[in-house]
Amino acid sequence: MPKTVISGFTHNFLGNAPVWYKQTILLFLLINPLVVWFMGPVAAGWLLVGEFIFTLAMALKCYPLLPGGLLAVEALIIGLATPDAVYAEVVVNLPVILLLMFMVAGIYFMKQLLLVAFTQILVGVRSKSALSLLFCAAAALMSAFLDALTVTAVIITVAVGFYSVYHKVASGRGYHHANHNAQSDEHVIELHREDLVQFRAFMRSLLMHGAIGTALGGVATMVGEPQNLLIAKTVGWNFAEFFQRMAPISMPVLVAGLVTCWFLEKLRWFGYGARLPKPVRQVLEEFADNERKKRTKADQAALWVQAAAAVILVIGLAFHIAEVGLIGLMVIILITSFTGVTDEHQIGKAFQEALPFTSLLVVFFAVVAVIHEQHLFKPVIDFVLTQPEAQQPAMFFVANGLLSMISDNVFVATVYISEIKQALDAGAISQAHFEDLAVAINTGTNLPSVATPNGQAAFLFLLTSAIAPLVRLSYGRMVVMAFPYTLVLGGVGLLSVIQFL
Repeated sequence: MPKTVISGFTHNFLGNAPVWYKQTILLFLLINPLVVWFMGPVAAGWLLVGEFIFTLAMALKCYPLLPGGLLAVEALIIGLATPDAVYAEVVVNLPVILLLMFMVAGIYFMKQLLLVAFTQILVGVRSKSALSLLFCAAAALMSAFLDALTVTAVIITVAVGFYSVYHKVASGRGYHHANHNAQSDEHVIELHREDLVQFRAFMRSLLMHGAIGTALGGVATMVGEPQNLLIAKTVGWNFAEFFQRMAPISMPVLVAGLVTCWFLEKLRWFGYGARLPKPVRQVLEEFADNERKKRTKADQAALWVQAAAAVILVIGLAFHIAEVGLIGLMVIILITSFTGVTDEHQIGKAFQEALPFTSLLVVFFAVVAVIHEQHLFKPVIDFVLTQPEAQQPAMFFVANGLLSMISDNVFVATVYISEIKQALDAGAISQAHFEDLAVAINTGTNLPSVATPNGQAAFLFLLTSAIAPLVRLSYGRMVVMAFPYTLVLGGVGLLSVIQFL
């Protein structure tokens, strides 16, 4: 415990982050003004970009909003960008902010319906290969029309629920037993230990297939990932146009991803292929049947309301009746009104998942403002644009993919789409070529970024969730399990870009 006020400040700074991490951030904050004074704003700008990518890569040590926000505030103070420039970035990207604020919250109120759907899939399909394929395809379909982060949250909720149910039984308790610690195996009966180990492997593979599914579906539509909407708004595509432009790349990748899912389960490579033990299946089926019997008429009515809202959502997105975020707000109003959710605190819980990432996105825009003000990426963009026009989409795909693996795909897409928009406005490229590059940027940031948990928000969310320690899903294990998908999605995506753009 701190014994002085000074040590209290030291202890409180960035909370439970490691001491070395705190010292590194303080070092960044100390040297940035010195670099501005002695080496100029351009060097300081590049240093800031590198520091910000470091905070994204170290997201498990501390949520990037805090250290990244400190760096962004300092950048404004030392003159690397102006508050007006940051505000201009926020205004341009307001549709993306509305998407995160209202669409994710809207889907929160549809969780009951989504939970029922995934539960039926999990206990209703006995073939592990078919189950994995269905899990991946269902996640892809829902991510295309909803949001990858929210679909991942639903998958995590289902997984935690089923794991806790069996862990209670394996510990000699009933599955309705309260106050059970699922993180401890101390009371697990010896007879169940082997089944529990196999169940964990089974759940890990399903979670990874589901996470990959969110990437497969998320790349295809303008609402699948936050950067998709940003790209769509910058280019001027509506929902249908975005889908059509991405289809030559997203559809072959979808097929390749599903085929990979099937083969990984059959070959049992890279940690996949574990089957659900019969004793575990029996427990889960009994639990699901009991939950179905407990469902009241009011619960059934709520499911019908959520299903109707889902249909309205899809129609609203397909015909672009309003901004995506406003459609999400409409979903919130409809579901809460007809399911009896009227308490302010109940409604407030829906926004807890989205607002931290929304805040981080605004910090992204502050860093993007620095990049624009100091013209940091202009030499890189200019170099690519001097290459033969036919080679440029593939080069953008590779550059965006590699950078997205180590940082964050939203940040990378935000930077690159803004830079090529400036090239279009300056007359350096044509509108048609601009649209081809936008396709390459979107697919490049969405597909190879599955390589690491920090590449996509949904993957990072899975890694930091309650289910990860329960099923022993570590950072390294996620990288290994994602490796075959990275090769297939990145390779097929690049070939499709070369062939069709």
